[in-house]
Amino acid sequence: MAQSWWMGGVASALASVATHPLDSLKVRLQTAPTAISSGELIIAISKEDGGLLTLYKGVDAAILRQLTYSSARFAVYDQVKTLLMSSALLGSSPLLVRIFAATAGGIVGGIAGSPADLVNVRMQIDGKLPPTDRRNYANVISGIIAIVSKEGPFALFNGLSANILRAVLMTAGQIATFDTVKNEMIGSAGFSDSIFVQFIASIVGALVATTLCSPVDVVKSRLMSQSEKKKLYSGAIDAIQKISHNEGYSAFFNGWFDF
Repeated sequence: MAQSWWMGGVASALASVATHPLDSLKVRLQTAPTAISSGELIIAISKEDGGLLTLYKGVDAAILRQLTYSSARFAVYDQVKTLLMSSALLGSSPLLVRIFAATAGGIVGGIAGSPADLVNVRMQIDGKLPPTDRRNYANVISGIIAIVSKEGPFALFNGLSANILRAVLMTAGQIATFDTVKNEMIGSAGFSDSIFVQFIASIVGALVATTLCSPVDVVKSRLMSQSEKKKLYSGAIDAIQKISHNEGYSAFFNGWFDF
C-alpha cells in the first residue's frame, strides 16, 4: 500500500507516452470551433500541421502532469481511505469512504498537476493557432517559465476549478469504481483476485470516469487553451453557458471516444 501511490504515478506517466497522441486528438476536438470527426482531424493534421508526429508535442508536459497529478491523488486516496476504514467515521459504508477519499485525492491531485496540465494543453493546440498567436514553448519547463514571466505565477492555475472537479470525478469514477467492482466480483460473485477481475474492473472504471469527466474536461481544455490576450470565457460557469448556448450540450462530449 505504501508503494502504490508512486507506482501508480510512474505507471500513469509511462502510459501517457503511449496515449499522448489520442490525448492530443481529444484536446483538439474539445477546442475545435466547429464539430469535426476524429478522422477529419487526423487528415487535417497530417496535411497542415507537419504530420502526425506533431501529436506527440507536449509529451514531456504530459509526463510531468502524471507524475504530479496521479502520484498526488493516488497517495491521498490511499491514505484517506485507510484512515477512514480504520475509524468509525463512514466505516460502515465502504462506498462512501471511497467517494470521500476520491474527493480528497482529486482536490490535491488537481492542484498539484495544474501547471503541467496547462502547459500540456497549450503545447497540444499550438499547431492549430495562427503563427502570430503561437506560444512555441520548447518544453514543459520553458513553458512554465514563460507563463510565470509573462502572465504571473497565478496564471499557472488557469482553469483550476474545472481541473479540480475533473480530478475529483476522475478519481471517483476510476479508482473508487475499480475498487467497488473488484470487491463485488470477489466477494459476491465468487471470483478470485486475478488479472481478469482487475481487467474488468479497470474497463468499468475507465468507462465511468470518461463519461463523468468529459463535460468538465471540455471546459478545462477551453479555459486552459484560450489566449491570454483575448479570453473567450471569464471562468468555468461562463464557459458552460456559452458552450451550451452556442454549440449545444453535445459539445460537452467532444473527444469522448478519444478520452
